[in-house]
Amino acid sequence: MISITNLSYYLGSRALYENASLHIKPNQKIGLIGLNGTGKSTLLRIINGEYQADGGTISKAGDVTLGFLNQDLLSYQTDDSILSVAMQAFARQNELQRQIDELLHEMETNYRDELVDKLGKVQEEFDALDGYTVQARAEEILEGLGFSTDDLQRPLRTFSGGWRMRVMLAKLLLQKPSLLMLDEPTNHLDLPSIQWVEKYIQTYEGAVIVVSHDREFLDNVIDVTVEVAGAKLNYYPGNYSFYLEEKALRNEIQKGAYENQQAKIRQTERFIERFKAKATKAKQAQSRVKQLARMELVDAVIDETARVNFKFQFSTQPGRHILHLDDITKAYGPKRILTRADIRLERGDKVALIGANGRGKSTLLRIISGSEPVNEGKRQLGHNVSFSFYAQHQLESLSVEDTLLDELKHANPTKSEGELRGVLGCFLFSNDEVFKKIKVLSGGEKSRVALAKVLLSQANFLLLDEPTNHLDMQSVNILIQALEQYEGTYVVVSHDRYFVSQIANKIWYIEDEQIKEYPGTYDEYEWWMEERKEQEGNSKSVDRKPAPAPQPATTTPRASDDERKEWQRTLKKLTQQAEESETKISQLEERKKRLEAELADPATYGDSKLMQAKNDEYHRVKAEISQLQDEWENAMLEAEEWEKKLA
Repeated sequence: MISITNLSYYLGSRALYENASLHIKPNQKIGLIGLNGTGKSTLLRIINGEYQADGGTISKAGDVTLGFLNQDLLSYQTDDSILSVAMQAFARQNELQRQIDELLHEMETNYRDELVDKLGKVQEEFDALDGYTVQARAEEILEGLGFSTDDLQRPLRTFSGGWRMRVMLAKLLLQKPSLLMLDEPTNHLDLPSIQWVEKYIQTYEGAVIVVSHDREFLDNVIDVTVEVAGAKLNYYPGNYSFYLEEKALRNEIQKGAYENQQAKIRQTERFIERFKAKATKAKQAQSRVKQLARMELVDAVIDETARVNFKFQFSTQPGRHILHLDDITKAYGPKRILTRADIRLERGDKVALIGANGRGKSTLLRIISGSEPVNEGKRQLGHNVSFSFYAQHQLESLSVEDTLLDELKHANPTKSEGELRGVLGCFLFSNDEVFKKIKVLSGGEKSRVALAKVLLSQANFLLLDEPTNHLDMQSVNILIQALEQYEGTYVVVSHDRYFVSQIANKIWYIEDEQIKEYPGTYDEYEWWMEERKEQEGNSKSVDRKPAPAPQPATTTPRASDDERKEWQRTLKKLTQQAEESETKISQLEERKKRLEAELADPATYGDSKLMQAKNDEYHRVKAEISQLQDEWENAMLEAEEWEKKLA
């Protein structure tokens, strides 16, 4: 269908592609993968004819049509309804419908046989092109991508960039090109929409090339993986999981070939060095020099899955309770997000907040951070909780004139340059790249810098809103490793199923205007949801039995006024104990900080007796803080029980 032969493309002196080849067959589903900056999007633009190759050929069959979904489409705006925009895919049917309307209008006042004949021919072609079903098909795809029926007549201009991208995807799917090219389509889709697109691509009759960092999406839709690496297009006949296994095998073979070649090169160089000055051996030595020059070098294997180590430091350890949202109600005009919702977060919870767009996930994160006011209810942060918030819009708050090192110094001034370089190295910035200015970075690179800042912030509670957007797979893997090593608490909003399955021990979702919790991993949650849907389906298919007659309610005898007064006194005493413990903890934390400063003072560690005394006091203060924190937690837990009895 499409044949790419010996493709070469250069950015200045750097080769993105050099003698690269690929053959795209009808109905193939290809995943195009590689590190950021290797040229994946560039290849799609070359195929689409937007960029001109520096060498090689791209041959296409005469009847091939192309459809390209890219991030540039985000900027498209119009006052036309989204249904009208999607219907632009049917150019011929729209023209025929216009002719039919004009002919019918003309026949109202001028009924002639020739007009009837013309109308019949136009309607025949319109019917042959399934013109009577195109609107229903457009509505079906738009609703599959998450739009409600009421949304279909709203102007495109009134939607955010991510929703506009969905409209353009719908238009593209309706055109049904021979080759569908999708550049990071999941960036702007929620989980139900991603799953809908997966099913659509699986049954799509044409060929598909998709660039994506979503491993599970790739595994579910592709049958061929093409890796962009070393300016070449490396072909793997299987999905992403197959690629990982096959790549490991190829790396082992390449590593062996590289080591053997290096040993041969060292042996040849020793021979040349030893005999080049001897007249009897000069000819052989010169022959070996030419042999080395002709040798086609095997590249060293680059480990793209290397483990990284993060040293997280908290300025303070939090108490057991991190957060309590109590009877939270949030609405935007008539649209209710939450109604008297309640949720608790405990120290060590690793929460993934998932679900469809529009349910209020980002709103909930902002409520947790305190940046979003609520209509009713209380937000209570626990003792010593300090949080850091990452969201896409915060990329704009990076100081564009700062270097990467400067930006990280603002996040944590206590770190040395070497430590900051180490963190930047973990996020794939090495050598002189740390002196780049923020303004020259790509969107993905800015995301990595912003994430590094969050992880350096010494916060013991993280809020992360779609952190994997614009990250390549290696960067996602690094973020997973960082969160695995993080000993604090976090809430993450993400639609990347593989990422969520690796980092969460609890799942939150918003349903019926309430925050629901599943106490397990994402894989367990998916299994539970499937079981739940199956049970709901079975219950609907079975004839409903008459509801049993209501039984008299058993009620607990109401406590006497004297008992309730005693409970209130107990609750008040426990609350005072907790407040006193919290005050003492704060005072001791201040004393601990002063002792840490004194222990670092040369005047202290120059005097051994003073050093010993300060060190003993420091450990005594730490032990007292730990004991008071336990007392505070016990008092708060007991107080909660008395509150329930009084409710």
